[in-house]
Amino acid sequence: MTLTERLRAALDRPAPPTLLAGDLLDGEEVAAAVPAAVLVAITRRAEPGVLLTVRREHLRTHAGQVAFPGGRVDPEDADIAAAALREAEEEIGLPRAAVTLWGNADPYRTVTGYQVVPVVGEVDADLPLLAQEQEVADLFEAPLAFLLDPANQRRMSAEFRGARRHYYEIDWNGRRIWGATAAMLVNLTRRLEA
Repeated sequence: MTLTERLRAALDRPAPPTLLAGDLLDGEEVAAAVPAAVLVAITRRAEPGVLLTVRREHLRTHAGQVAFPGGRVDPEDADIAAAALREAEEEIGLPRAAVTLWGNADPYRTVTGYQVVPVVGEVDADLPLLAQEQEVADLFEAPLAFLLDPANQRRMSAEFRGARRHYYEIDWNGRRIWGATAAMLVNLTRRLEA
């Protein structure tokens, strides 16, 4: 069974108890979460990859960070998947019809107030994509096997808002993938291992 076949099958199984729920500390008071969706776009290759973006430095939140294409769910979105597809089309020019959806992965609550649902799907390799210059500084593809290898997922910690917080970081070819994006990849790994 290939890695993509295993991942697709893992999305149909119940969530394991080891998943990361979010960035919040136990007992931390926060406002209601804003629904959001990201697209985990896996390329059809012998060695599949994942499409990732680098956010522009001037953005109000997550400036300069590596992220999946995605954003908040708008009222006109039919569902979470529609929001992820719309955002991917807006951010990287990925046509909605080019994505074969596999399903939703596990929600992740961010410290910035979003409840993010990763929507997983497959796309043809080497599609002519174009980064939306106002939001996306760069677009790249990282190997799926590397991203989902626990040996590449380092648990880190830092002081934030007066408390020690833990997060994951994945370094690939000089790209620092961390925070919610890395946590969602860790959750996909944990689904595979369950």
